[in-house]
Amino acid sequence: METLEDIYLPFKLKRKTKAAKAKESGLEPLAQKIWDWGHGTAKPAPGDTLEALAEHYVSKEKGVKDLASALQGAQDILIEKLSEAPELRQFVREYSFKNGYILSEKGSKSLLHSKYEKYFNFEEKITSLLLPQNSHRYLAIKRGWNEEELKINIGGAKINNQYDAELLKRIENAACTQPASPGSALLLKAAKLSLKAHIQTSIDSEIHAALKEVADEAAITVFAENVRKLLLSAPFGSQAVLGVDPGIRTGCKIAIVNDAGKYIASTVMFTQSAAEKSQSAQMLQKILSTQNIRAIAVGNGTAGRETESFLRTTLKTLGFSTVPVVMVNESGASVYSASEVAREEFPDLDLTVRGAISIARRLQDPLAELVKVDPKSIGVGQYQHDVSPTQLKKNLDQVVDSCVNGVGVNLNTASYHLLSRVSGIGHGLAKSIVEYREKKGVFKSRQDLLEVPRFSKKSFELSAGFLRVAGGLNPLDNTGIHPERYEVLENIAQDQKKKISDLLGNGVEILKKQKALRERVGAFTYDDIIKELEKPGRDPREGFSAFQFREDIHEVKDLEAGMICPGLVTNVTNFGAFVDIGVHQDGLVHISQLSDSFVKDPRTVVSPGDKVHVRVVEVNLEKNQIALTMKKELSKTGAPRAAPSTSPKTPPTQDKLTNNAFASLSSLKIKR
Repeated sequence: METLEDIYLPFKLKRKTKAAKAKESGLEPLAQKIWDWGHGTAKPAPGDTLEALAEHYVSKEKGVKDLASALQGAQDILIEKLSEAPELRQFVREYSFKNGYILSEKGSKSLLHSKYEKYFNFEEKITSLLLPQNSHRYLAIKRGWNEEELKINIGGAKINNQYDAELLKRIENAACTQPASPGSALLLKAAKLSLKAHIQTSIDSEIHAALKEVADEAAITVFAENVRKLLLSAPFGSQAVLGVDPGIRTGCKIAIVNDAGKYIASTVMFTQSAAEKSQSAQMLQKILSTQNIRAIAVGNGTAGRETESFLRTTLKTLGFSTVPVVMVNESGASVYSASEVAREEFPDLDLTVRGAISIARRLQDPLAELVKVDPKSIGVGQYQHDVSPTQLKKNLDQVVDSCVNGVGVNLNTASYHLLSRVSGIGHGLAKSIVEYREKKGVFKSRQDLLEVPRFSKKSFELSAGFLRVAGGLNPLDNTGIHPERYEVLENIAQDQKKKISDLLGNGVEILKKQKALRERVGAFTYDDIIKELEKPGRDPREGFSAFQFREDIHEVKDLEAGMICPGLVTNVTNFGAFVDIGVHQDGLVHISQLSDSFVKDPRTVVSPGDKVHVRVVEVNLEKNQIALTMKKELSKTGAPRAAPSTSPKTPPTQDKLTNNAFASLSSLKIKR
């Protein structure tokens, strides 16, 4: 494409250039003569000089008022000629991409404690930044440039820089091969100007575009994979949950959600004074005794840890210690609370109550609740605000659809937001399904879908395999087997004098003996049918397990180097992983600290939502930054030693780490 653009450039419609005006003034023959002299295709006569040649083209009628104007016009024509030479542009392109560096330095609006400090005197080869795993650094530099904290240039390395000299030498050789010719000085000047003002600026734009394209693709891939992991987080299941949206001055908003995810009631809980705590304890006892609450979900925002500690202590006192208190990532909950979707669901409820409901539902089924939130608001990407919004939305929508269809949707309990993500069903049909369900009652089978207004046979063909009907007329409706395969299974059951239900679970052994079935439906479909029949209604997501932070740390100032802390991975980027250890500020495990062995891609080690144990390497209170490691702690002899005690503030022995985990914190800082 670049080669075609170079060839087409001289013919491209463009505004009137200085060279075009010079040609209109009749100076093209002068420029051509100088060019011919410089390349030996024409030899100057004895005594010929550049000035003498140019005198013939001075004409006030044509706008060439003097000798200097004539020479300037010829130079403009030669600059354009060199700038549009395809072979020169290709050389500069290849040389720049291969040998060039991105250079950044302090900008005019740089801050004292800037997050771009790392890039105040930075250089990296373009070939390195074109690698997806390094491309995030370009996005960081570009953002710093947009905020005027950085200046960006493209050139050679600051040490032993031959970059500009090599490029200029190549252009000068193309401009003049006869150094002794009368016009050689003018040709060399034209070469330098064509390189600096035209060719190089154009190629620099191409380099920036190429770097941005690679960085966008890498960032979108990281974001999409993180969203996928988050959507497929382990669900708590269909059990009643108490959702808590923590607060200090205005209190904690709490909402009760039943086992079907339906909102029951809400109130406010205050926990500041002793009297308030006593009153809140009485209220909790009443709720837990009457509502069959199986878990309490607490948002991890402001006052989240304090609220969690109060609830754990209170539950032990009340005799409900078996009810788990789970911290839930509330990223995007505020966006949902103020969205049209939330207003439609709960038109009469306050924003904070909607948030508490969303937190409770996120614990029950993360996938069903997160589909209501714009994936960009979940906050598990790298530089998502700097990439192409169109491409980002397209990729994230594909991920959400893939997750929904992969897990399957309960036809009788799913919201229309979840149903709209099923293959073959849009928002209109999803609303029709919910309306039909409310009027006619629950679906008894997948075939009932054909009774829904505007639900065509084609929609049924596309969607039926992803919809589940638990406890319906046909047990196959609670599997991922498409209805078009029912007939062959029913025939096998009839031949074996069995019911369809007899083929489920251990009964699948009957099908494994049917070699004709594999041949009829194909190997892949056969394997899928066997898996679905072995575990009908199965959820491919992992099983739920409760998680708890260290009880002795609540703020960054509570941390000390050497502490071992349980944590939840909140975000994974190309340069490492961010881990929530319960202090309202995520810590960074740099890619060099993820494992004792070399890690090329952090996603091969951790994913968002993973439960990990990390060791605190360094705490910077001034910048509110935490450096963590997942490496095994080593003794001075290099042998592994036991991890320090997790008891409060045990004086540790901090190891010297070769890599500073703060290295990449300057490029991305997450605050709740």
